[in-house]
Amino acid sequence: MTQNVLQISEPKLSETKYGTVEYDSRSRRSRVESFVRQNLLALATLSAVLVAIIVGIIIRSSTDKWSERHLMYLEFPGDIFLRMLKCLILPLIISSLISSLGNLDTKLSGHIGSRAVLYYLATTVLAIFLGIFLVLTIRPGYQSTVERSADGPKPRVTTTADTILDLIRNLFPTNLVEACFAQYSTTLMPIGNETDVYKWKIKGTSGGGTNILGLVVFSIVLGIIIGRMRGEGKPLLNFFTSLSEATLKITNIVIKFTPIGVMFLILPRIVSVDDVRALLSSVGLFALTVAIGLIIHGFIFLPLIYYFFVRKNPYIFLGKMTEALMTAFGTASSAATLPVTISCLEEKNKIDRNVVRFCVPIGATINMDGTALYEAVAALFITQSRGFDMDFAKVLIVSITATAASVGAAGIPQAGLITMVIVLNALGLPAEDVALVYIIDWLLDRLRTPINVLGDAYGSAIVEHLSRSELQEFSDRLNKQDIDDEKNNILSQPLPSSPSSSAVSSLKSINYKESKDSMSYNNSAFIADANPNNNS
Repeated sequence: MTQNVLQISEPKLSETKYGTVEYDSRSRRSRVESFVRQNLLALATLSAVLVAIIVGIIIRSSTDKWSERHLMYLEFPGDIFLRMLKCLILPLIISSLISSLGNLDTKLSGHIGSRAVLYYLATTVLAIFLGIFLVLTIRPGYQSTVERSADGPKPRVTTTADTILDLIRNLFPTNLVEACFAQYSTTLMPIGNETDVYKWKIKGTSGGGTNILGLVVFSIVLGIIIGRMRGEGKPLLNFFTSLSEATLKITNIVIKFTPIGVMFLILPRIVSVDDVRALLSSVGLFALTVAIGLIIHGFIFLPLIYYFFVRKNPYIFLGKMTEALMTAFGTASSAATLPVTISCLEEKNKIDRNVVRFCVPIGATINMDGTALYEAVAALFITQSRGFDMDFAKVLIVSITATAASVGAAGIPQAGLITMVIVLNALGLPAEDVALVYIIDWLLDRLRTPINVLGDAYGSAIVEHLSRSELQEFSDRLNKQDIDDEKNNILSQPLPSSPSSSAVSSLKSINYKESKDSMSYNNSAFIADANPNNNS
């Protein structure tokens, strides 16, 4: 007699590197829901950017030109968001650098720092040579009808030597409080009818924004000294560590307003554009050259470098940085994006916090791949527009000065226009020629800032990977030191004639922890040394 057995089909399971996955509709739906839940803010920010562009185009085509006051009203929510982010820059940079360096020993921080600086220099030079190659190949300046903008910036008169010396001076601020809102700059004042600027009167002024470079140098030195002080510097180190954690918690609150803030920062820019056709006809090829360079560097070169060292999918890493990239696009400021960058690296990409808080603030100050590429292209575009031929010597000058200019570029909107004066002076061009690219700079600034941020992010991941063995060794050393301190604390306390089971248990647990961390300590011998009369 055959027996009918009711067979219930079980869900099909498959083993992957992420664990056992159930391949049915419910599983797929849950994965989609999980992805949306984890990336909700990034998706909302991306949607806000698209909405701002579409709504801006509709408003601009269906209404008369908006007045400056109305544009200011429209930008007000975005301005508040930007102010909140900028408010976090100083406490985050200072506390992050000091706490990360204070928690690392000098040798390890030296290795991390040297690797980070080498990476920053290499990628900056790569970006500059890419920009030079593209501008010499596409030759946008010879096909341009651009003229000086009457509304363009009025750059201060200075020389290349003065600008580089100012950069060095700002490394050593005379007043830390003043450095929080001003930096030193040299201005040349004309004397009579003298045309040689090297004979003009030299005047030093303070202003132009926060001297981030000087504050970074001071924070690095203070962090290293606190680390060397060991126990004596522990209270001060704990203060900066707590400040860093508190600042990041505030950052997590501010980040939630990113979609609204970014939308109202971009929308007025779209509405205020007068004539897109005229804009693209004059500097369209120049903008296209810069955009191509930024795309190649940010989405091909940097991912390839990341994959070469880390051997992981660089685009998964990039996808988890979307929130920071959208914030950079909206604010056009790598410094203002700094809190979001740190949050994405630590929470989504799980990069070591000490590496992130050491590399990212420095990178936001000196690593400007997008700005360096833009300045190289802009300088050669201006020379082409003026009908000058470029020989190898001038191209080399552009390379060197663009590198120096990008290091000195503050992480603020349109800082590239200011530092481009260095490149123009090195080529013998008037500083007023900066106005030739002013008409499109607001847009290109929003394109190059995400590349600056992405370069910092990839750099942190690469430096952490190259330093993983030293970080593990340092972590093991800290664990051993904590165990020794705990052991000495127990042994320093007088034991009763017959030690309680809890005391013996504490000592045993310490020794078990030691053996778990692969440290050569003997459990029974240690208990015997603690109390020779104990026979248990």
